[in-house]
Amino acid sequence: MATTTAPALRLSALPPATGRAGLAGALRSEFTKLRSVRSTYWTIAAMFIVSVGVAAIAGFAIANNIHNNPQNKAGMDATQASLIAFFEFGQLIIAVLGALTITSEYSTGMIRTSLTAQPRRGVVYAAKGIVFTAVALVVSLVTSFIAFFLGQALLSSTGASATLSDPNVLRAIIGSALFVALVGLIAFAIGAIVRHTAAAITIVIAVMFVIPIVTNLLPQSWRDDMVRFMPDAAGRVISVTVAGNQFPHLWSAWPQFAVTAIYAAVLLGVGGYLFRKRDA
Repeated sequence: MATTTAPALRLSALPPATGRAGLAGALRSEFTKLRSVRSTYWTIAAMFIVSVGVAAIAGFAIANNIHNNPQNKAGMDATQASLIAFFEFGQLIIAVLGALTITSEYSTGMIRTSLTAQPRRGVVYAAKGIVFTAVALVVSLVTSFIAFFLGQALLSSTGASATLSDPNVLRAIIGSALFVALVGLIAFAIGAIVRHTAAAITIVIAVMFVIPIVTNLLPQSWRDDMVRFMPDAAGRVISVTVAGNQFPHLWSAWPQFAVTAIYAAVLLGVGGYLFRKRDA
């Protein structure tokens, strides 16, 4: 009796992996992570609603005030009135998103999965920072411009509204957006250092809000020398457009902004170093 032997099945081998895991793949992965969680949308929505909503309320209130007493128009900075909620509250809200971008994976333990998929820790850290910066910058610029245009529309009947062609107005709008995004990067870096969401947010609040208040208790000569070296000082001058409203003890807008940028760069460097050296 003849025996029929089935031919052995031969599985096709997968092609060997080539090259190294690159930044492009890490960027796509980090962007997917950021847009796939609801906290991102809630945070962005909160910043937009608060910034634009308060700009509308401020514009309406200032317009009524000027209509009741036209002398109140003297020395008013219409641009700053529309942007003040954005750079005061927006920096706090975007700091929450910045911290969550890196600390959320530590709280869930997913950071081990991320580092298994992409063992080059420097690439992971850079990808997270780049994706967050891009999102924060786009959202901040859109919010800043909308808050400005809405506020000025409500002030247009008073004759005190500002336009983009006025001196320093465009600098104030873009500079405020850059400052808010930079505060978010500071929160991101602190999150990488402490690896805990609540701790990172608390530190940012202390640095950007609490310590500046405490410095007001110091003698004026000390305070004037200290505040220009603090990371929050850029927010006070970047949105000023009317001559005479500047802070004489602070540097001009961009040099003062550079101080905040230096804080962000140093903290990002420390965070990147610790991200690479510590265990997940």
